[in-house]
Amino acid sequence: MLKSLQFVLVGLAAISGLTISPTIAAAQDLELRLGPGGVGVYDRNRDRDRGRYDGYDRRGPRGCDPDDALDIARGEGLRRAQIVRMSPRSIVVQGMTRRGPERMTFANRRGCPEI
Repeated sequence: MLKSLQFVLVGLAAISGLTISPTIAAAQDLELRLGPGGVGVYDRNRDRDRGRYDGYDRRGPRGCDPDDALDIARGEGLRRAQIVRMSPRSIVVQGMTRRGPERMTFANRRGCPEI
């Protein structure tokens, strides 16, 4: 009887150890901090991407994407549209219409407004 009780307890300990180990591994990015406000939980992954800049923010790209300028020009009727000049302030797209060659100038800002 005593041997079977020990066997059951060892089995329960093994099963509970298997279920606890993934929980511990998943919680490695949390940290308990003691401070003047008391005990707080801190998530290390929250600040991981701060300080990195890849040209995008929450609202999208900062300037006018050249592909977006081409898409807008094609939508306005320019055929064989191509970028002929790009500067920090504007993007110039040239193409053909029914009347002949045509140019469109876009401000190099979010949304590509036409100038």
